[in-house]
Amino acid sequence: MEKELIINASSSDVEIALLEGGKLVELHSQKKNTNFTVGDIFLGKVNRLMPGLNAAFVDIGHKKDAFLHYTDLSPKLKSVLKFTKDSISGKLASHTLENFEIEPEIIKTGKVDEVLDKRQPILVQILKEPIGTKGPRLSCEITIPGHLLVLSPFTDVVAVSKKVSNGEERKRLKRIIESIKPKNFGVIVRTAAEGKNAQELHEELSAMMGKWEHIHQQLYKQRPPAKILSELDKTTSLLRDLMSDSFNRIVVNDKELFYNIKTYMGNNNPQKSKIVQLHRGNRPVYDAFGVTRQIKSSFSRTPTMKSGAYIVIEHTEAMHVIDVNSGQKLTSSNQEDAVLSVNLESAEEIARQLRLRDIGGIIIIDFIDMRNADNKKKLVTSMRRMMKKDRAQHTILSLSKFGLMQITRQRVRPEVKINTAEVCPSCNGTGKINASILVTDQIERDLNFILQSHPKGKLTLKVHPYVEAYFKKGFPNQLMRWWFAHQKWIRVESNSDFQLIEYRFFDENADEIRLRRITQTIKDNHKKSDNRRPK
Repeated sequence: MEKELIINASSSDVEIALLEGGKLVELHSQKKNTNFTVGDIFLGKVNRLMPGLNAAFVDIGHKKDAFLHYTDLSPKLKSVLKFTKDSISGKLASHTLENFEIEPEIIKTGKVDEVLDKRQPILVQILKEPIGTKGPRLSCEITIPGHLLVLSPFTDVVAVSKKVSNGEERKRLKRIIESIKPKNFGVIVRTAAEGKNAQELHEELSAMMGKWEHIHQQLYKQRPPAKILSELDKTTSLLRDLMSDSFNRIVVNDKELFYNIKTYMGNNNPQKSKIVQLHRGNRPVYDAFGVTRQIKSSFSRTPTMKSGAYIVIEHTEAMHVIDVNSGQKLTSSNQEDAVLSVNLESAEEIARQLRLRDIGGIIIIDFIDMRNADNKKKLVTSMRRMMKKDRAQHTILSLSKFGLMQITRQRVRPEVKINTAEVCPSCNGTGKINASILVTDQIERDLNFILQSHPKGKLTLKVHPYVEAYFKKGFPNQLMRWWFAHQKWIRVESNSDFQLIEYRFFDENADEIRLRRITQTIKDNHKKSDNRRPK
């Protein structure tokens, strides 16, 4: 499936849309002055120990102390603390861990106050961005990600992604990494490394070791809180994680960002650098590639699918609930087949919505009830297949006896919420309009006012088709009455886009006559005549 990345950069933020097969599946936004991104590494200071929660609150410079639970401390916590302390004091001269003595692992069932002290400096990594009133969530299991590999200090484990299914390829990659990796450093081989040679893997490993050296240098005589290593910006981190042969276009509307991406692609994936394009059109880049339209249709409370079926997404404090509805149209006379078809289509749309909105936590889906056990299995299998494209960790349970499906999905950043509703042009958001029976009286008053200020020239009135029909009905009709009253023919035209009580006047040049502008002109004329009067 072809993938496209459409990037809309402004003075304050960068918006990134990921399209798969022309469909919008992910939407990311990053403020240019943001200080906290998932993956950033900080030198923090333990502010409070909470034995009841088995967690610590750490100061990393955010207005809210960051949360560090015991389960996120990493088994190698003692080694992390020792490395941090010795790097700050200058006792550890080299960033390599060849002569570094690895400390014993902490136990899984331990207590936080047994391994951490108040005001202790600690090296941490952002696990989740600040969400709502909560501060960032931290981890002490430091990792440095790359496009092909992930570097993990203080361990010797070499692991290969499960998505690399070929047994011989897995053995080859593991053999290469074991031969080139430094001592006391673990490496995770990502799916993108499949088919890469030893030189390419070694180059990336050397680049990641350079980042580790930077961490060591930054720690020297550093005082917490301080940012030690910043994750890549959102655009390049997405390219690092997503870039594959299926990408066929990256479009960006900012020259500086265009050259940055071009440079990054040239250094990391030269054969793909040609797909980077600078948007030069007059239309906004999101409009030109249909992203704006997809955002408007996808972020409503009830996204609708091609068949006419739709889903309803509701949010509560504890979970998200999704209801599947068939709408008015069923394509098959067999009810069970029709219901299966709607459920399968809905499963694809729900999987897209979870990625697009970045919905995390507990998700309950109420599919349309099915009696056939095989159809239920097909639905669960289809849902799991659709969710394979989702990079967030998730678990999908089978349908319950009530026909409900439960999904848990990792949440690392605030959910994407976009209000696509527009203010009603009839009621201006109040929910009420003036009595429709009075619209002809309003038109009559405005017409009299306009004819006093514009007695000459042709005049056209545009109204809703129902109002036009009312004005032209009978003999004599309203147009004739206006002719007798003002000795002027008023042309009336219908516009089906108008609301029932909406109307507009236009002059002979087809320019709209605005009553506010006329009122101001009359006021100005009065002022001029007053100034000419003798004092």
